Amino acid sequence: MERIASFCVDHTKLDRGMYLSRQDGDVLTWDIRMKKPNQGDYLTTGAAHTLEHLFATYARNSAVKDGVIYVGPMGCRTGFYLLTRGLTPAQALALTVDSFRFMAAFEGDIPGASEVECGNYRDMDLPAAKAEAAAMLPVLEALTADQLHY
Repeated sequence: MERIASFCVDHTKLDRGMYLSRQDGDVLTWDIRMKKPNQGDYLTTGAAHTLEHLFATYARNSAVKDGVIYVGPMGCRTGFYLLTRGLTPAQALALTVDSFRFMAAFEGDIPGASEVECGNYRDMDLPAAKAEAAAMLPVLEALTADQLHY
């Protein structure tokens, strides 16, 4: 079998940030890398699950919601993928920064965190999610659209 594109990225050189992972026609896959790979520091499942709910909810309610295809965690628990269509790199970065600001400041009930709406609704950790989002904000805020490459 052919190696998939994400396995062709040298994870020993990868740092925290936001990167254009791949382009498939008009769909862009963004690698939002919150943790340096293979360093022993990973998102907890509760934090990642909470971030997934908050990030997806914010992105799909944003001004550019029609350009958001998917938001989801990486299985390695080092970050998230954001798939977009019709958004410029600057728009994708702005959406991500705004989403992380929203997550870092979020108070209240986590959207979709009920037995009816989620398959593992008990595995949520809002304080940890807020801390992870706040820790990632300076990294994202320092980026420009021209820097979103591996």
